[in-house]
Amino acid sequence: MAAGRTRAWDDDGFDDGVPFLARLEKEDRSALLAAGRLLRYPARSVLMHQEEPSAHVLLLLHGWTKVTAIAANGYEALLALRGPGDIIGEGAALSGRHRSATVTTLDPVEAVVIDETRFTTFLSGSPRVALRLLSLTTDRQRATDRRRLEWAALTVRERLAVLLLELVRTHGHHTEEGVELTVRLSQQEFAGSVGSSREAVARLLKELRDRQVVVTQRRRIIVLRPDVLRRIIGERPA
Repeated sequence: MAAGRTRAWDDDGFDDGVPFLARLEKEDRSALLAAGRLLRYPARSVLMHQEEPSAHVLLLLHGWTKVTAIAANGYEALLALRGPGDIIGEGAALSGRHRSATVTTLDPVEAVVIDETRFTTFLSGSPRVALRLLSLTTDRQRATDRRRLEWAALTVRERLAVLLLELVRTHGHHTEEGVELTVRLSQQEFAGSVGSSREAVARLLKELRDRQVVVTQRRRIIVLRPDVLRRIIGERPA
């Protein structure tokens, strides 16, 4: 788990990186959490399946999840990582449609599960919480649009460098060897995040490994030279 995100709702400021629970007033947060029940899930558990009917929403307290979607041609895209303080499943709950993505735990997760009807009833009686949820939805969409625009101008090599640097910042644990990424992603999951094939990502990771920029093992990456990654995307050191 990334430093500073153990209790995500202690964060200040509103932007697309601030999770749902961090946006709520203390009394609203307590009331919402009390509306559900606490459950625990082991790593690599599927919490929600794409195209299934909505029955509940989840408020993540501890641990991280990945949000993925499969296109008609079978390509699986990694859409987001959701962690402490985040809400998942709210879109289907509010729209009445089937779920648009699959959510899988990356490590052991604790979450509060709220029945869909109880959740929507709660929102109806709490306009302040409903507005905070709307602000989250808006920020997520803006972040998605911004990323789509940025991605269009980058090569796959540059996209991978950007992703690795983001993970260093948000999920990096400093060790004697380098910065270890605490979120365990497969090569296919990296490929789905940067919009490429697993084979292309494998070649790029091998190139970075040969240059001693990263060390890779099964679902484990240690970044040795973030300065090289910054040079790949043309950043100047601070």
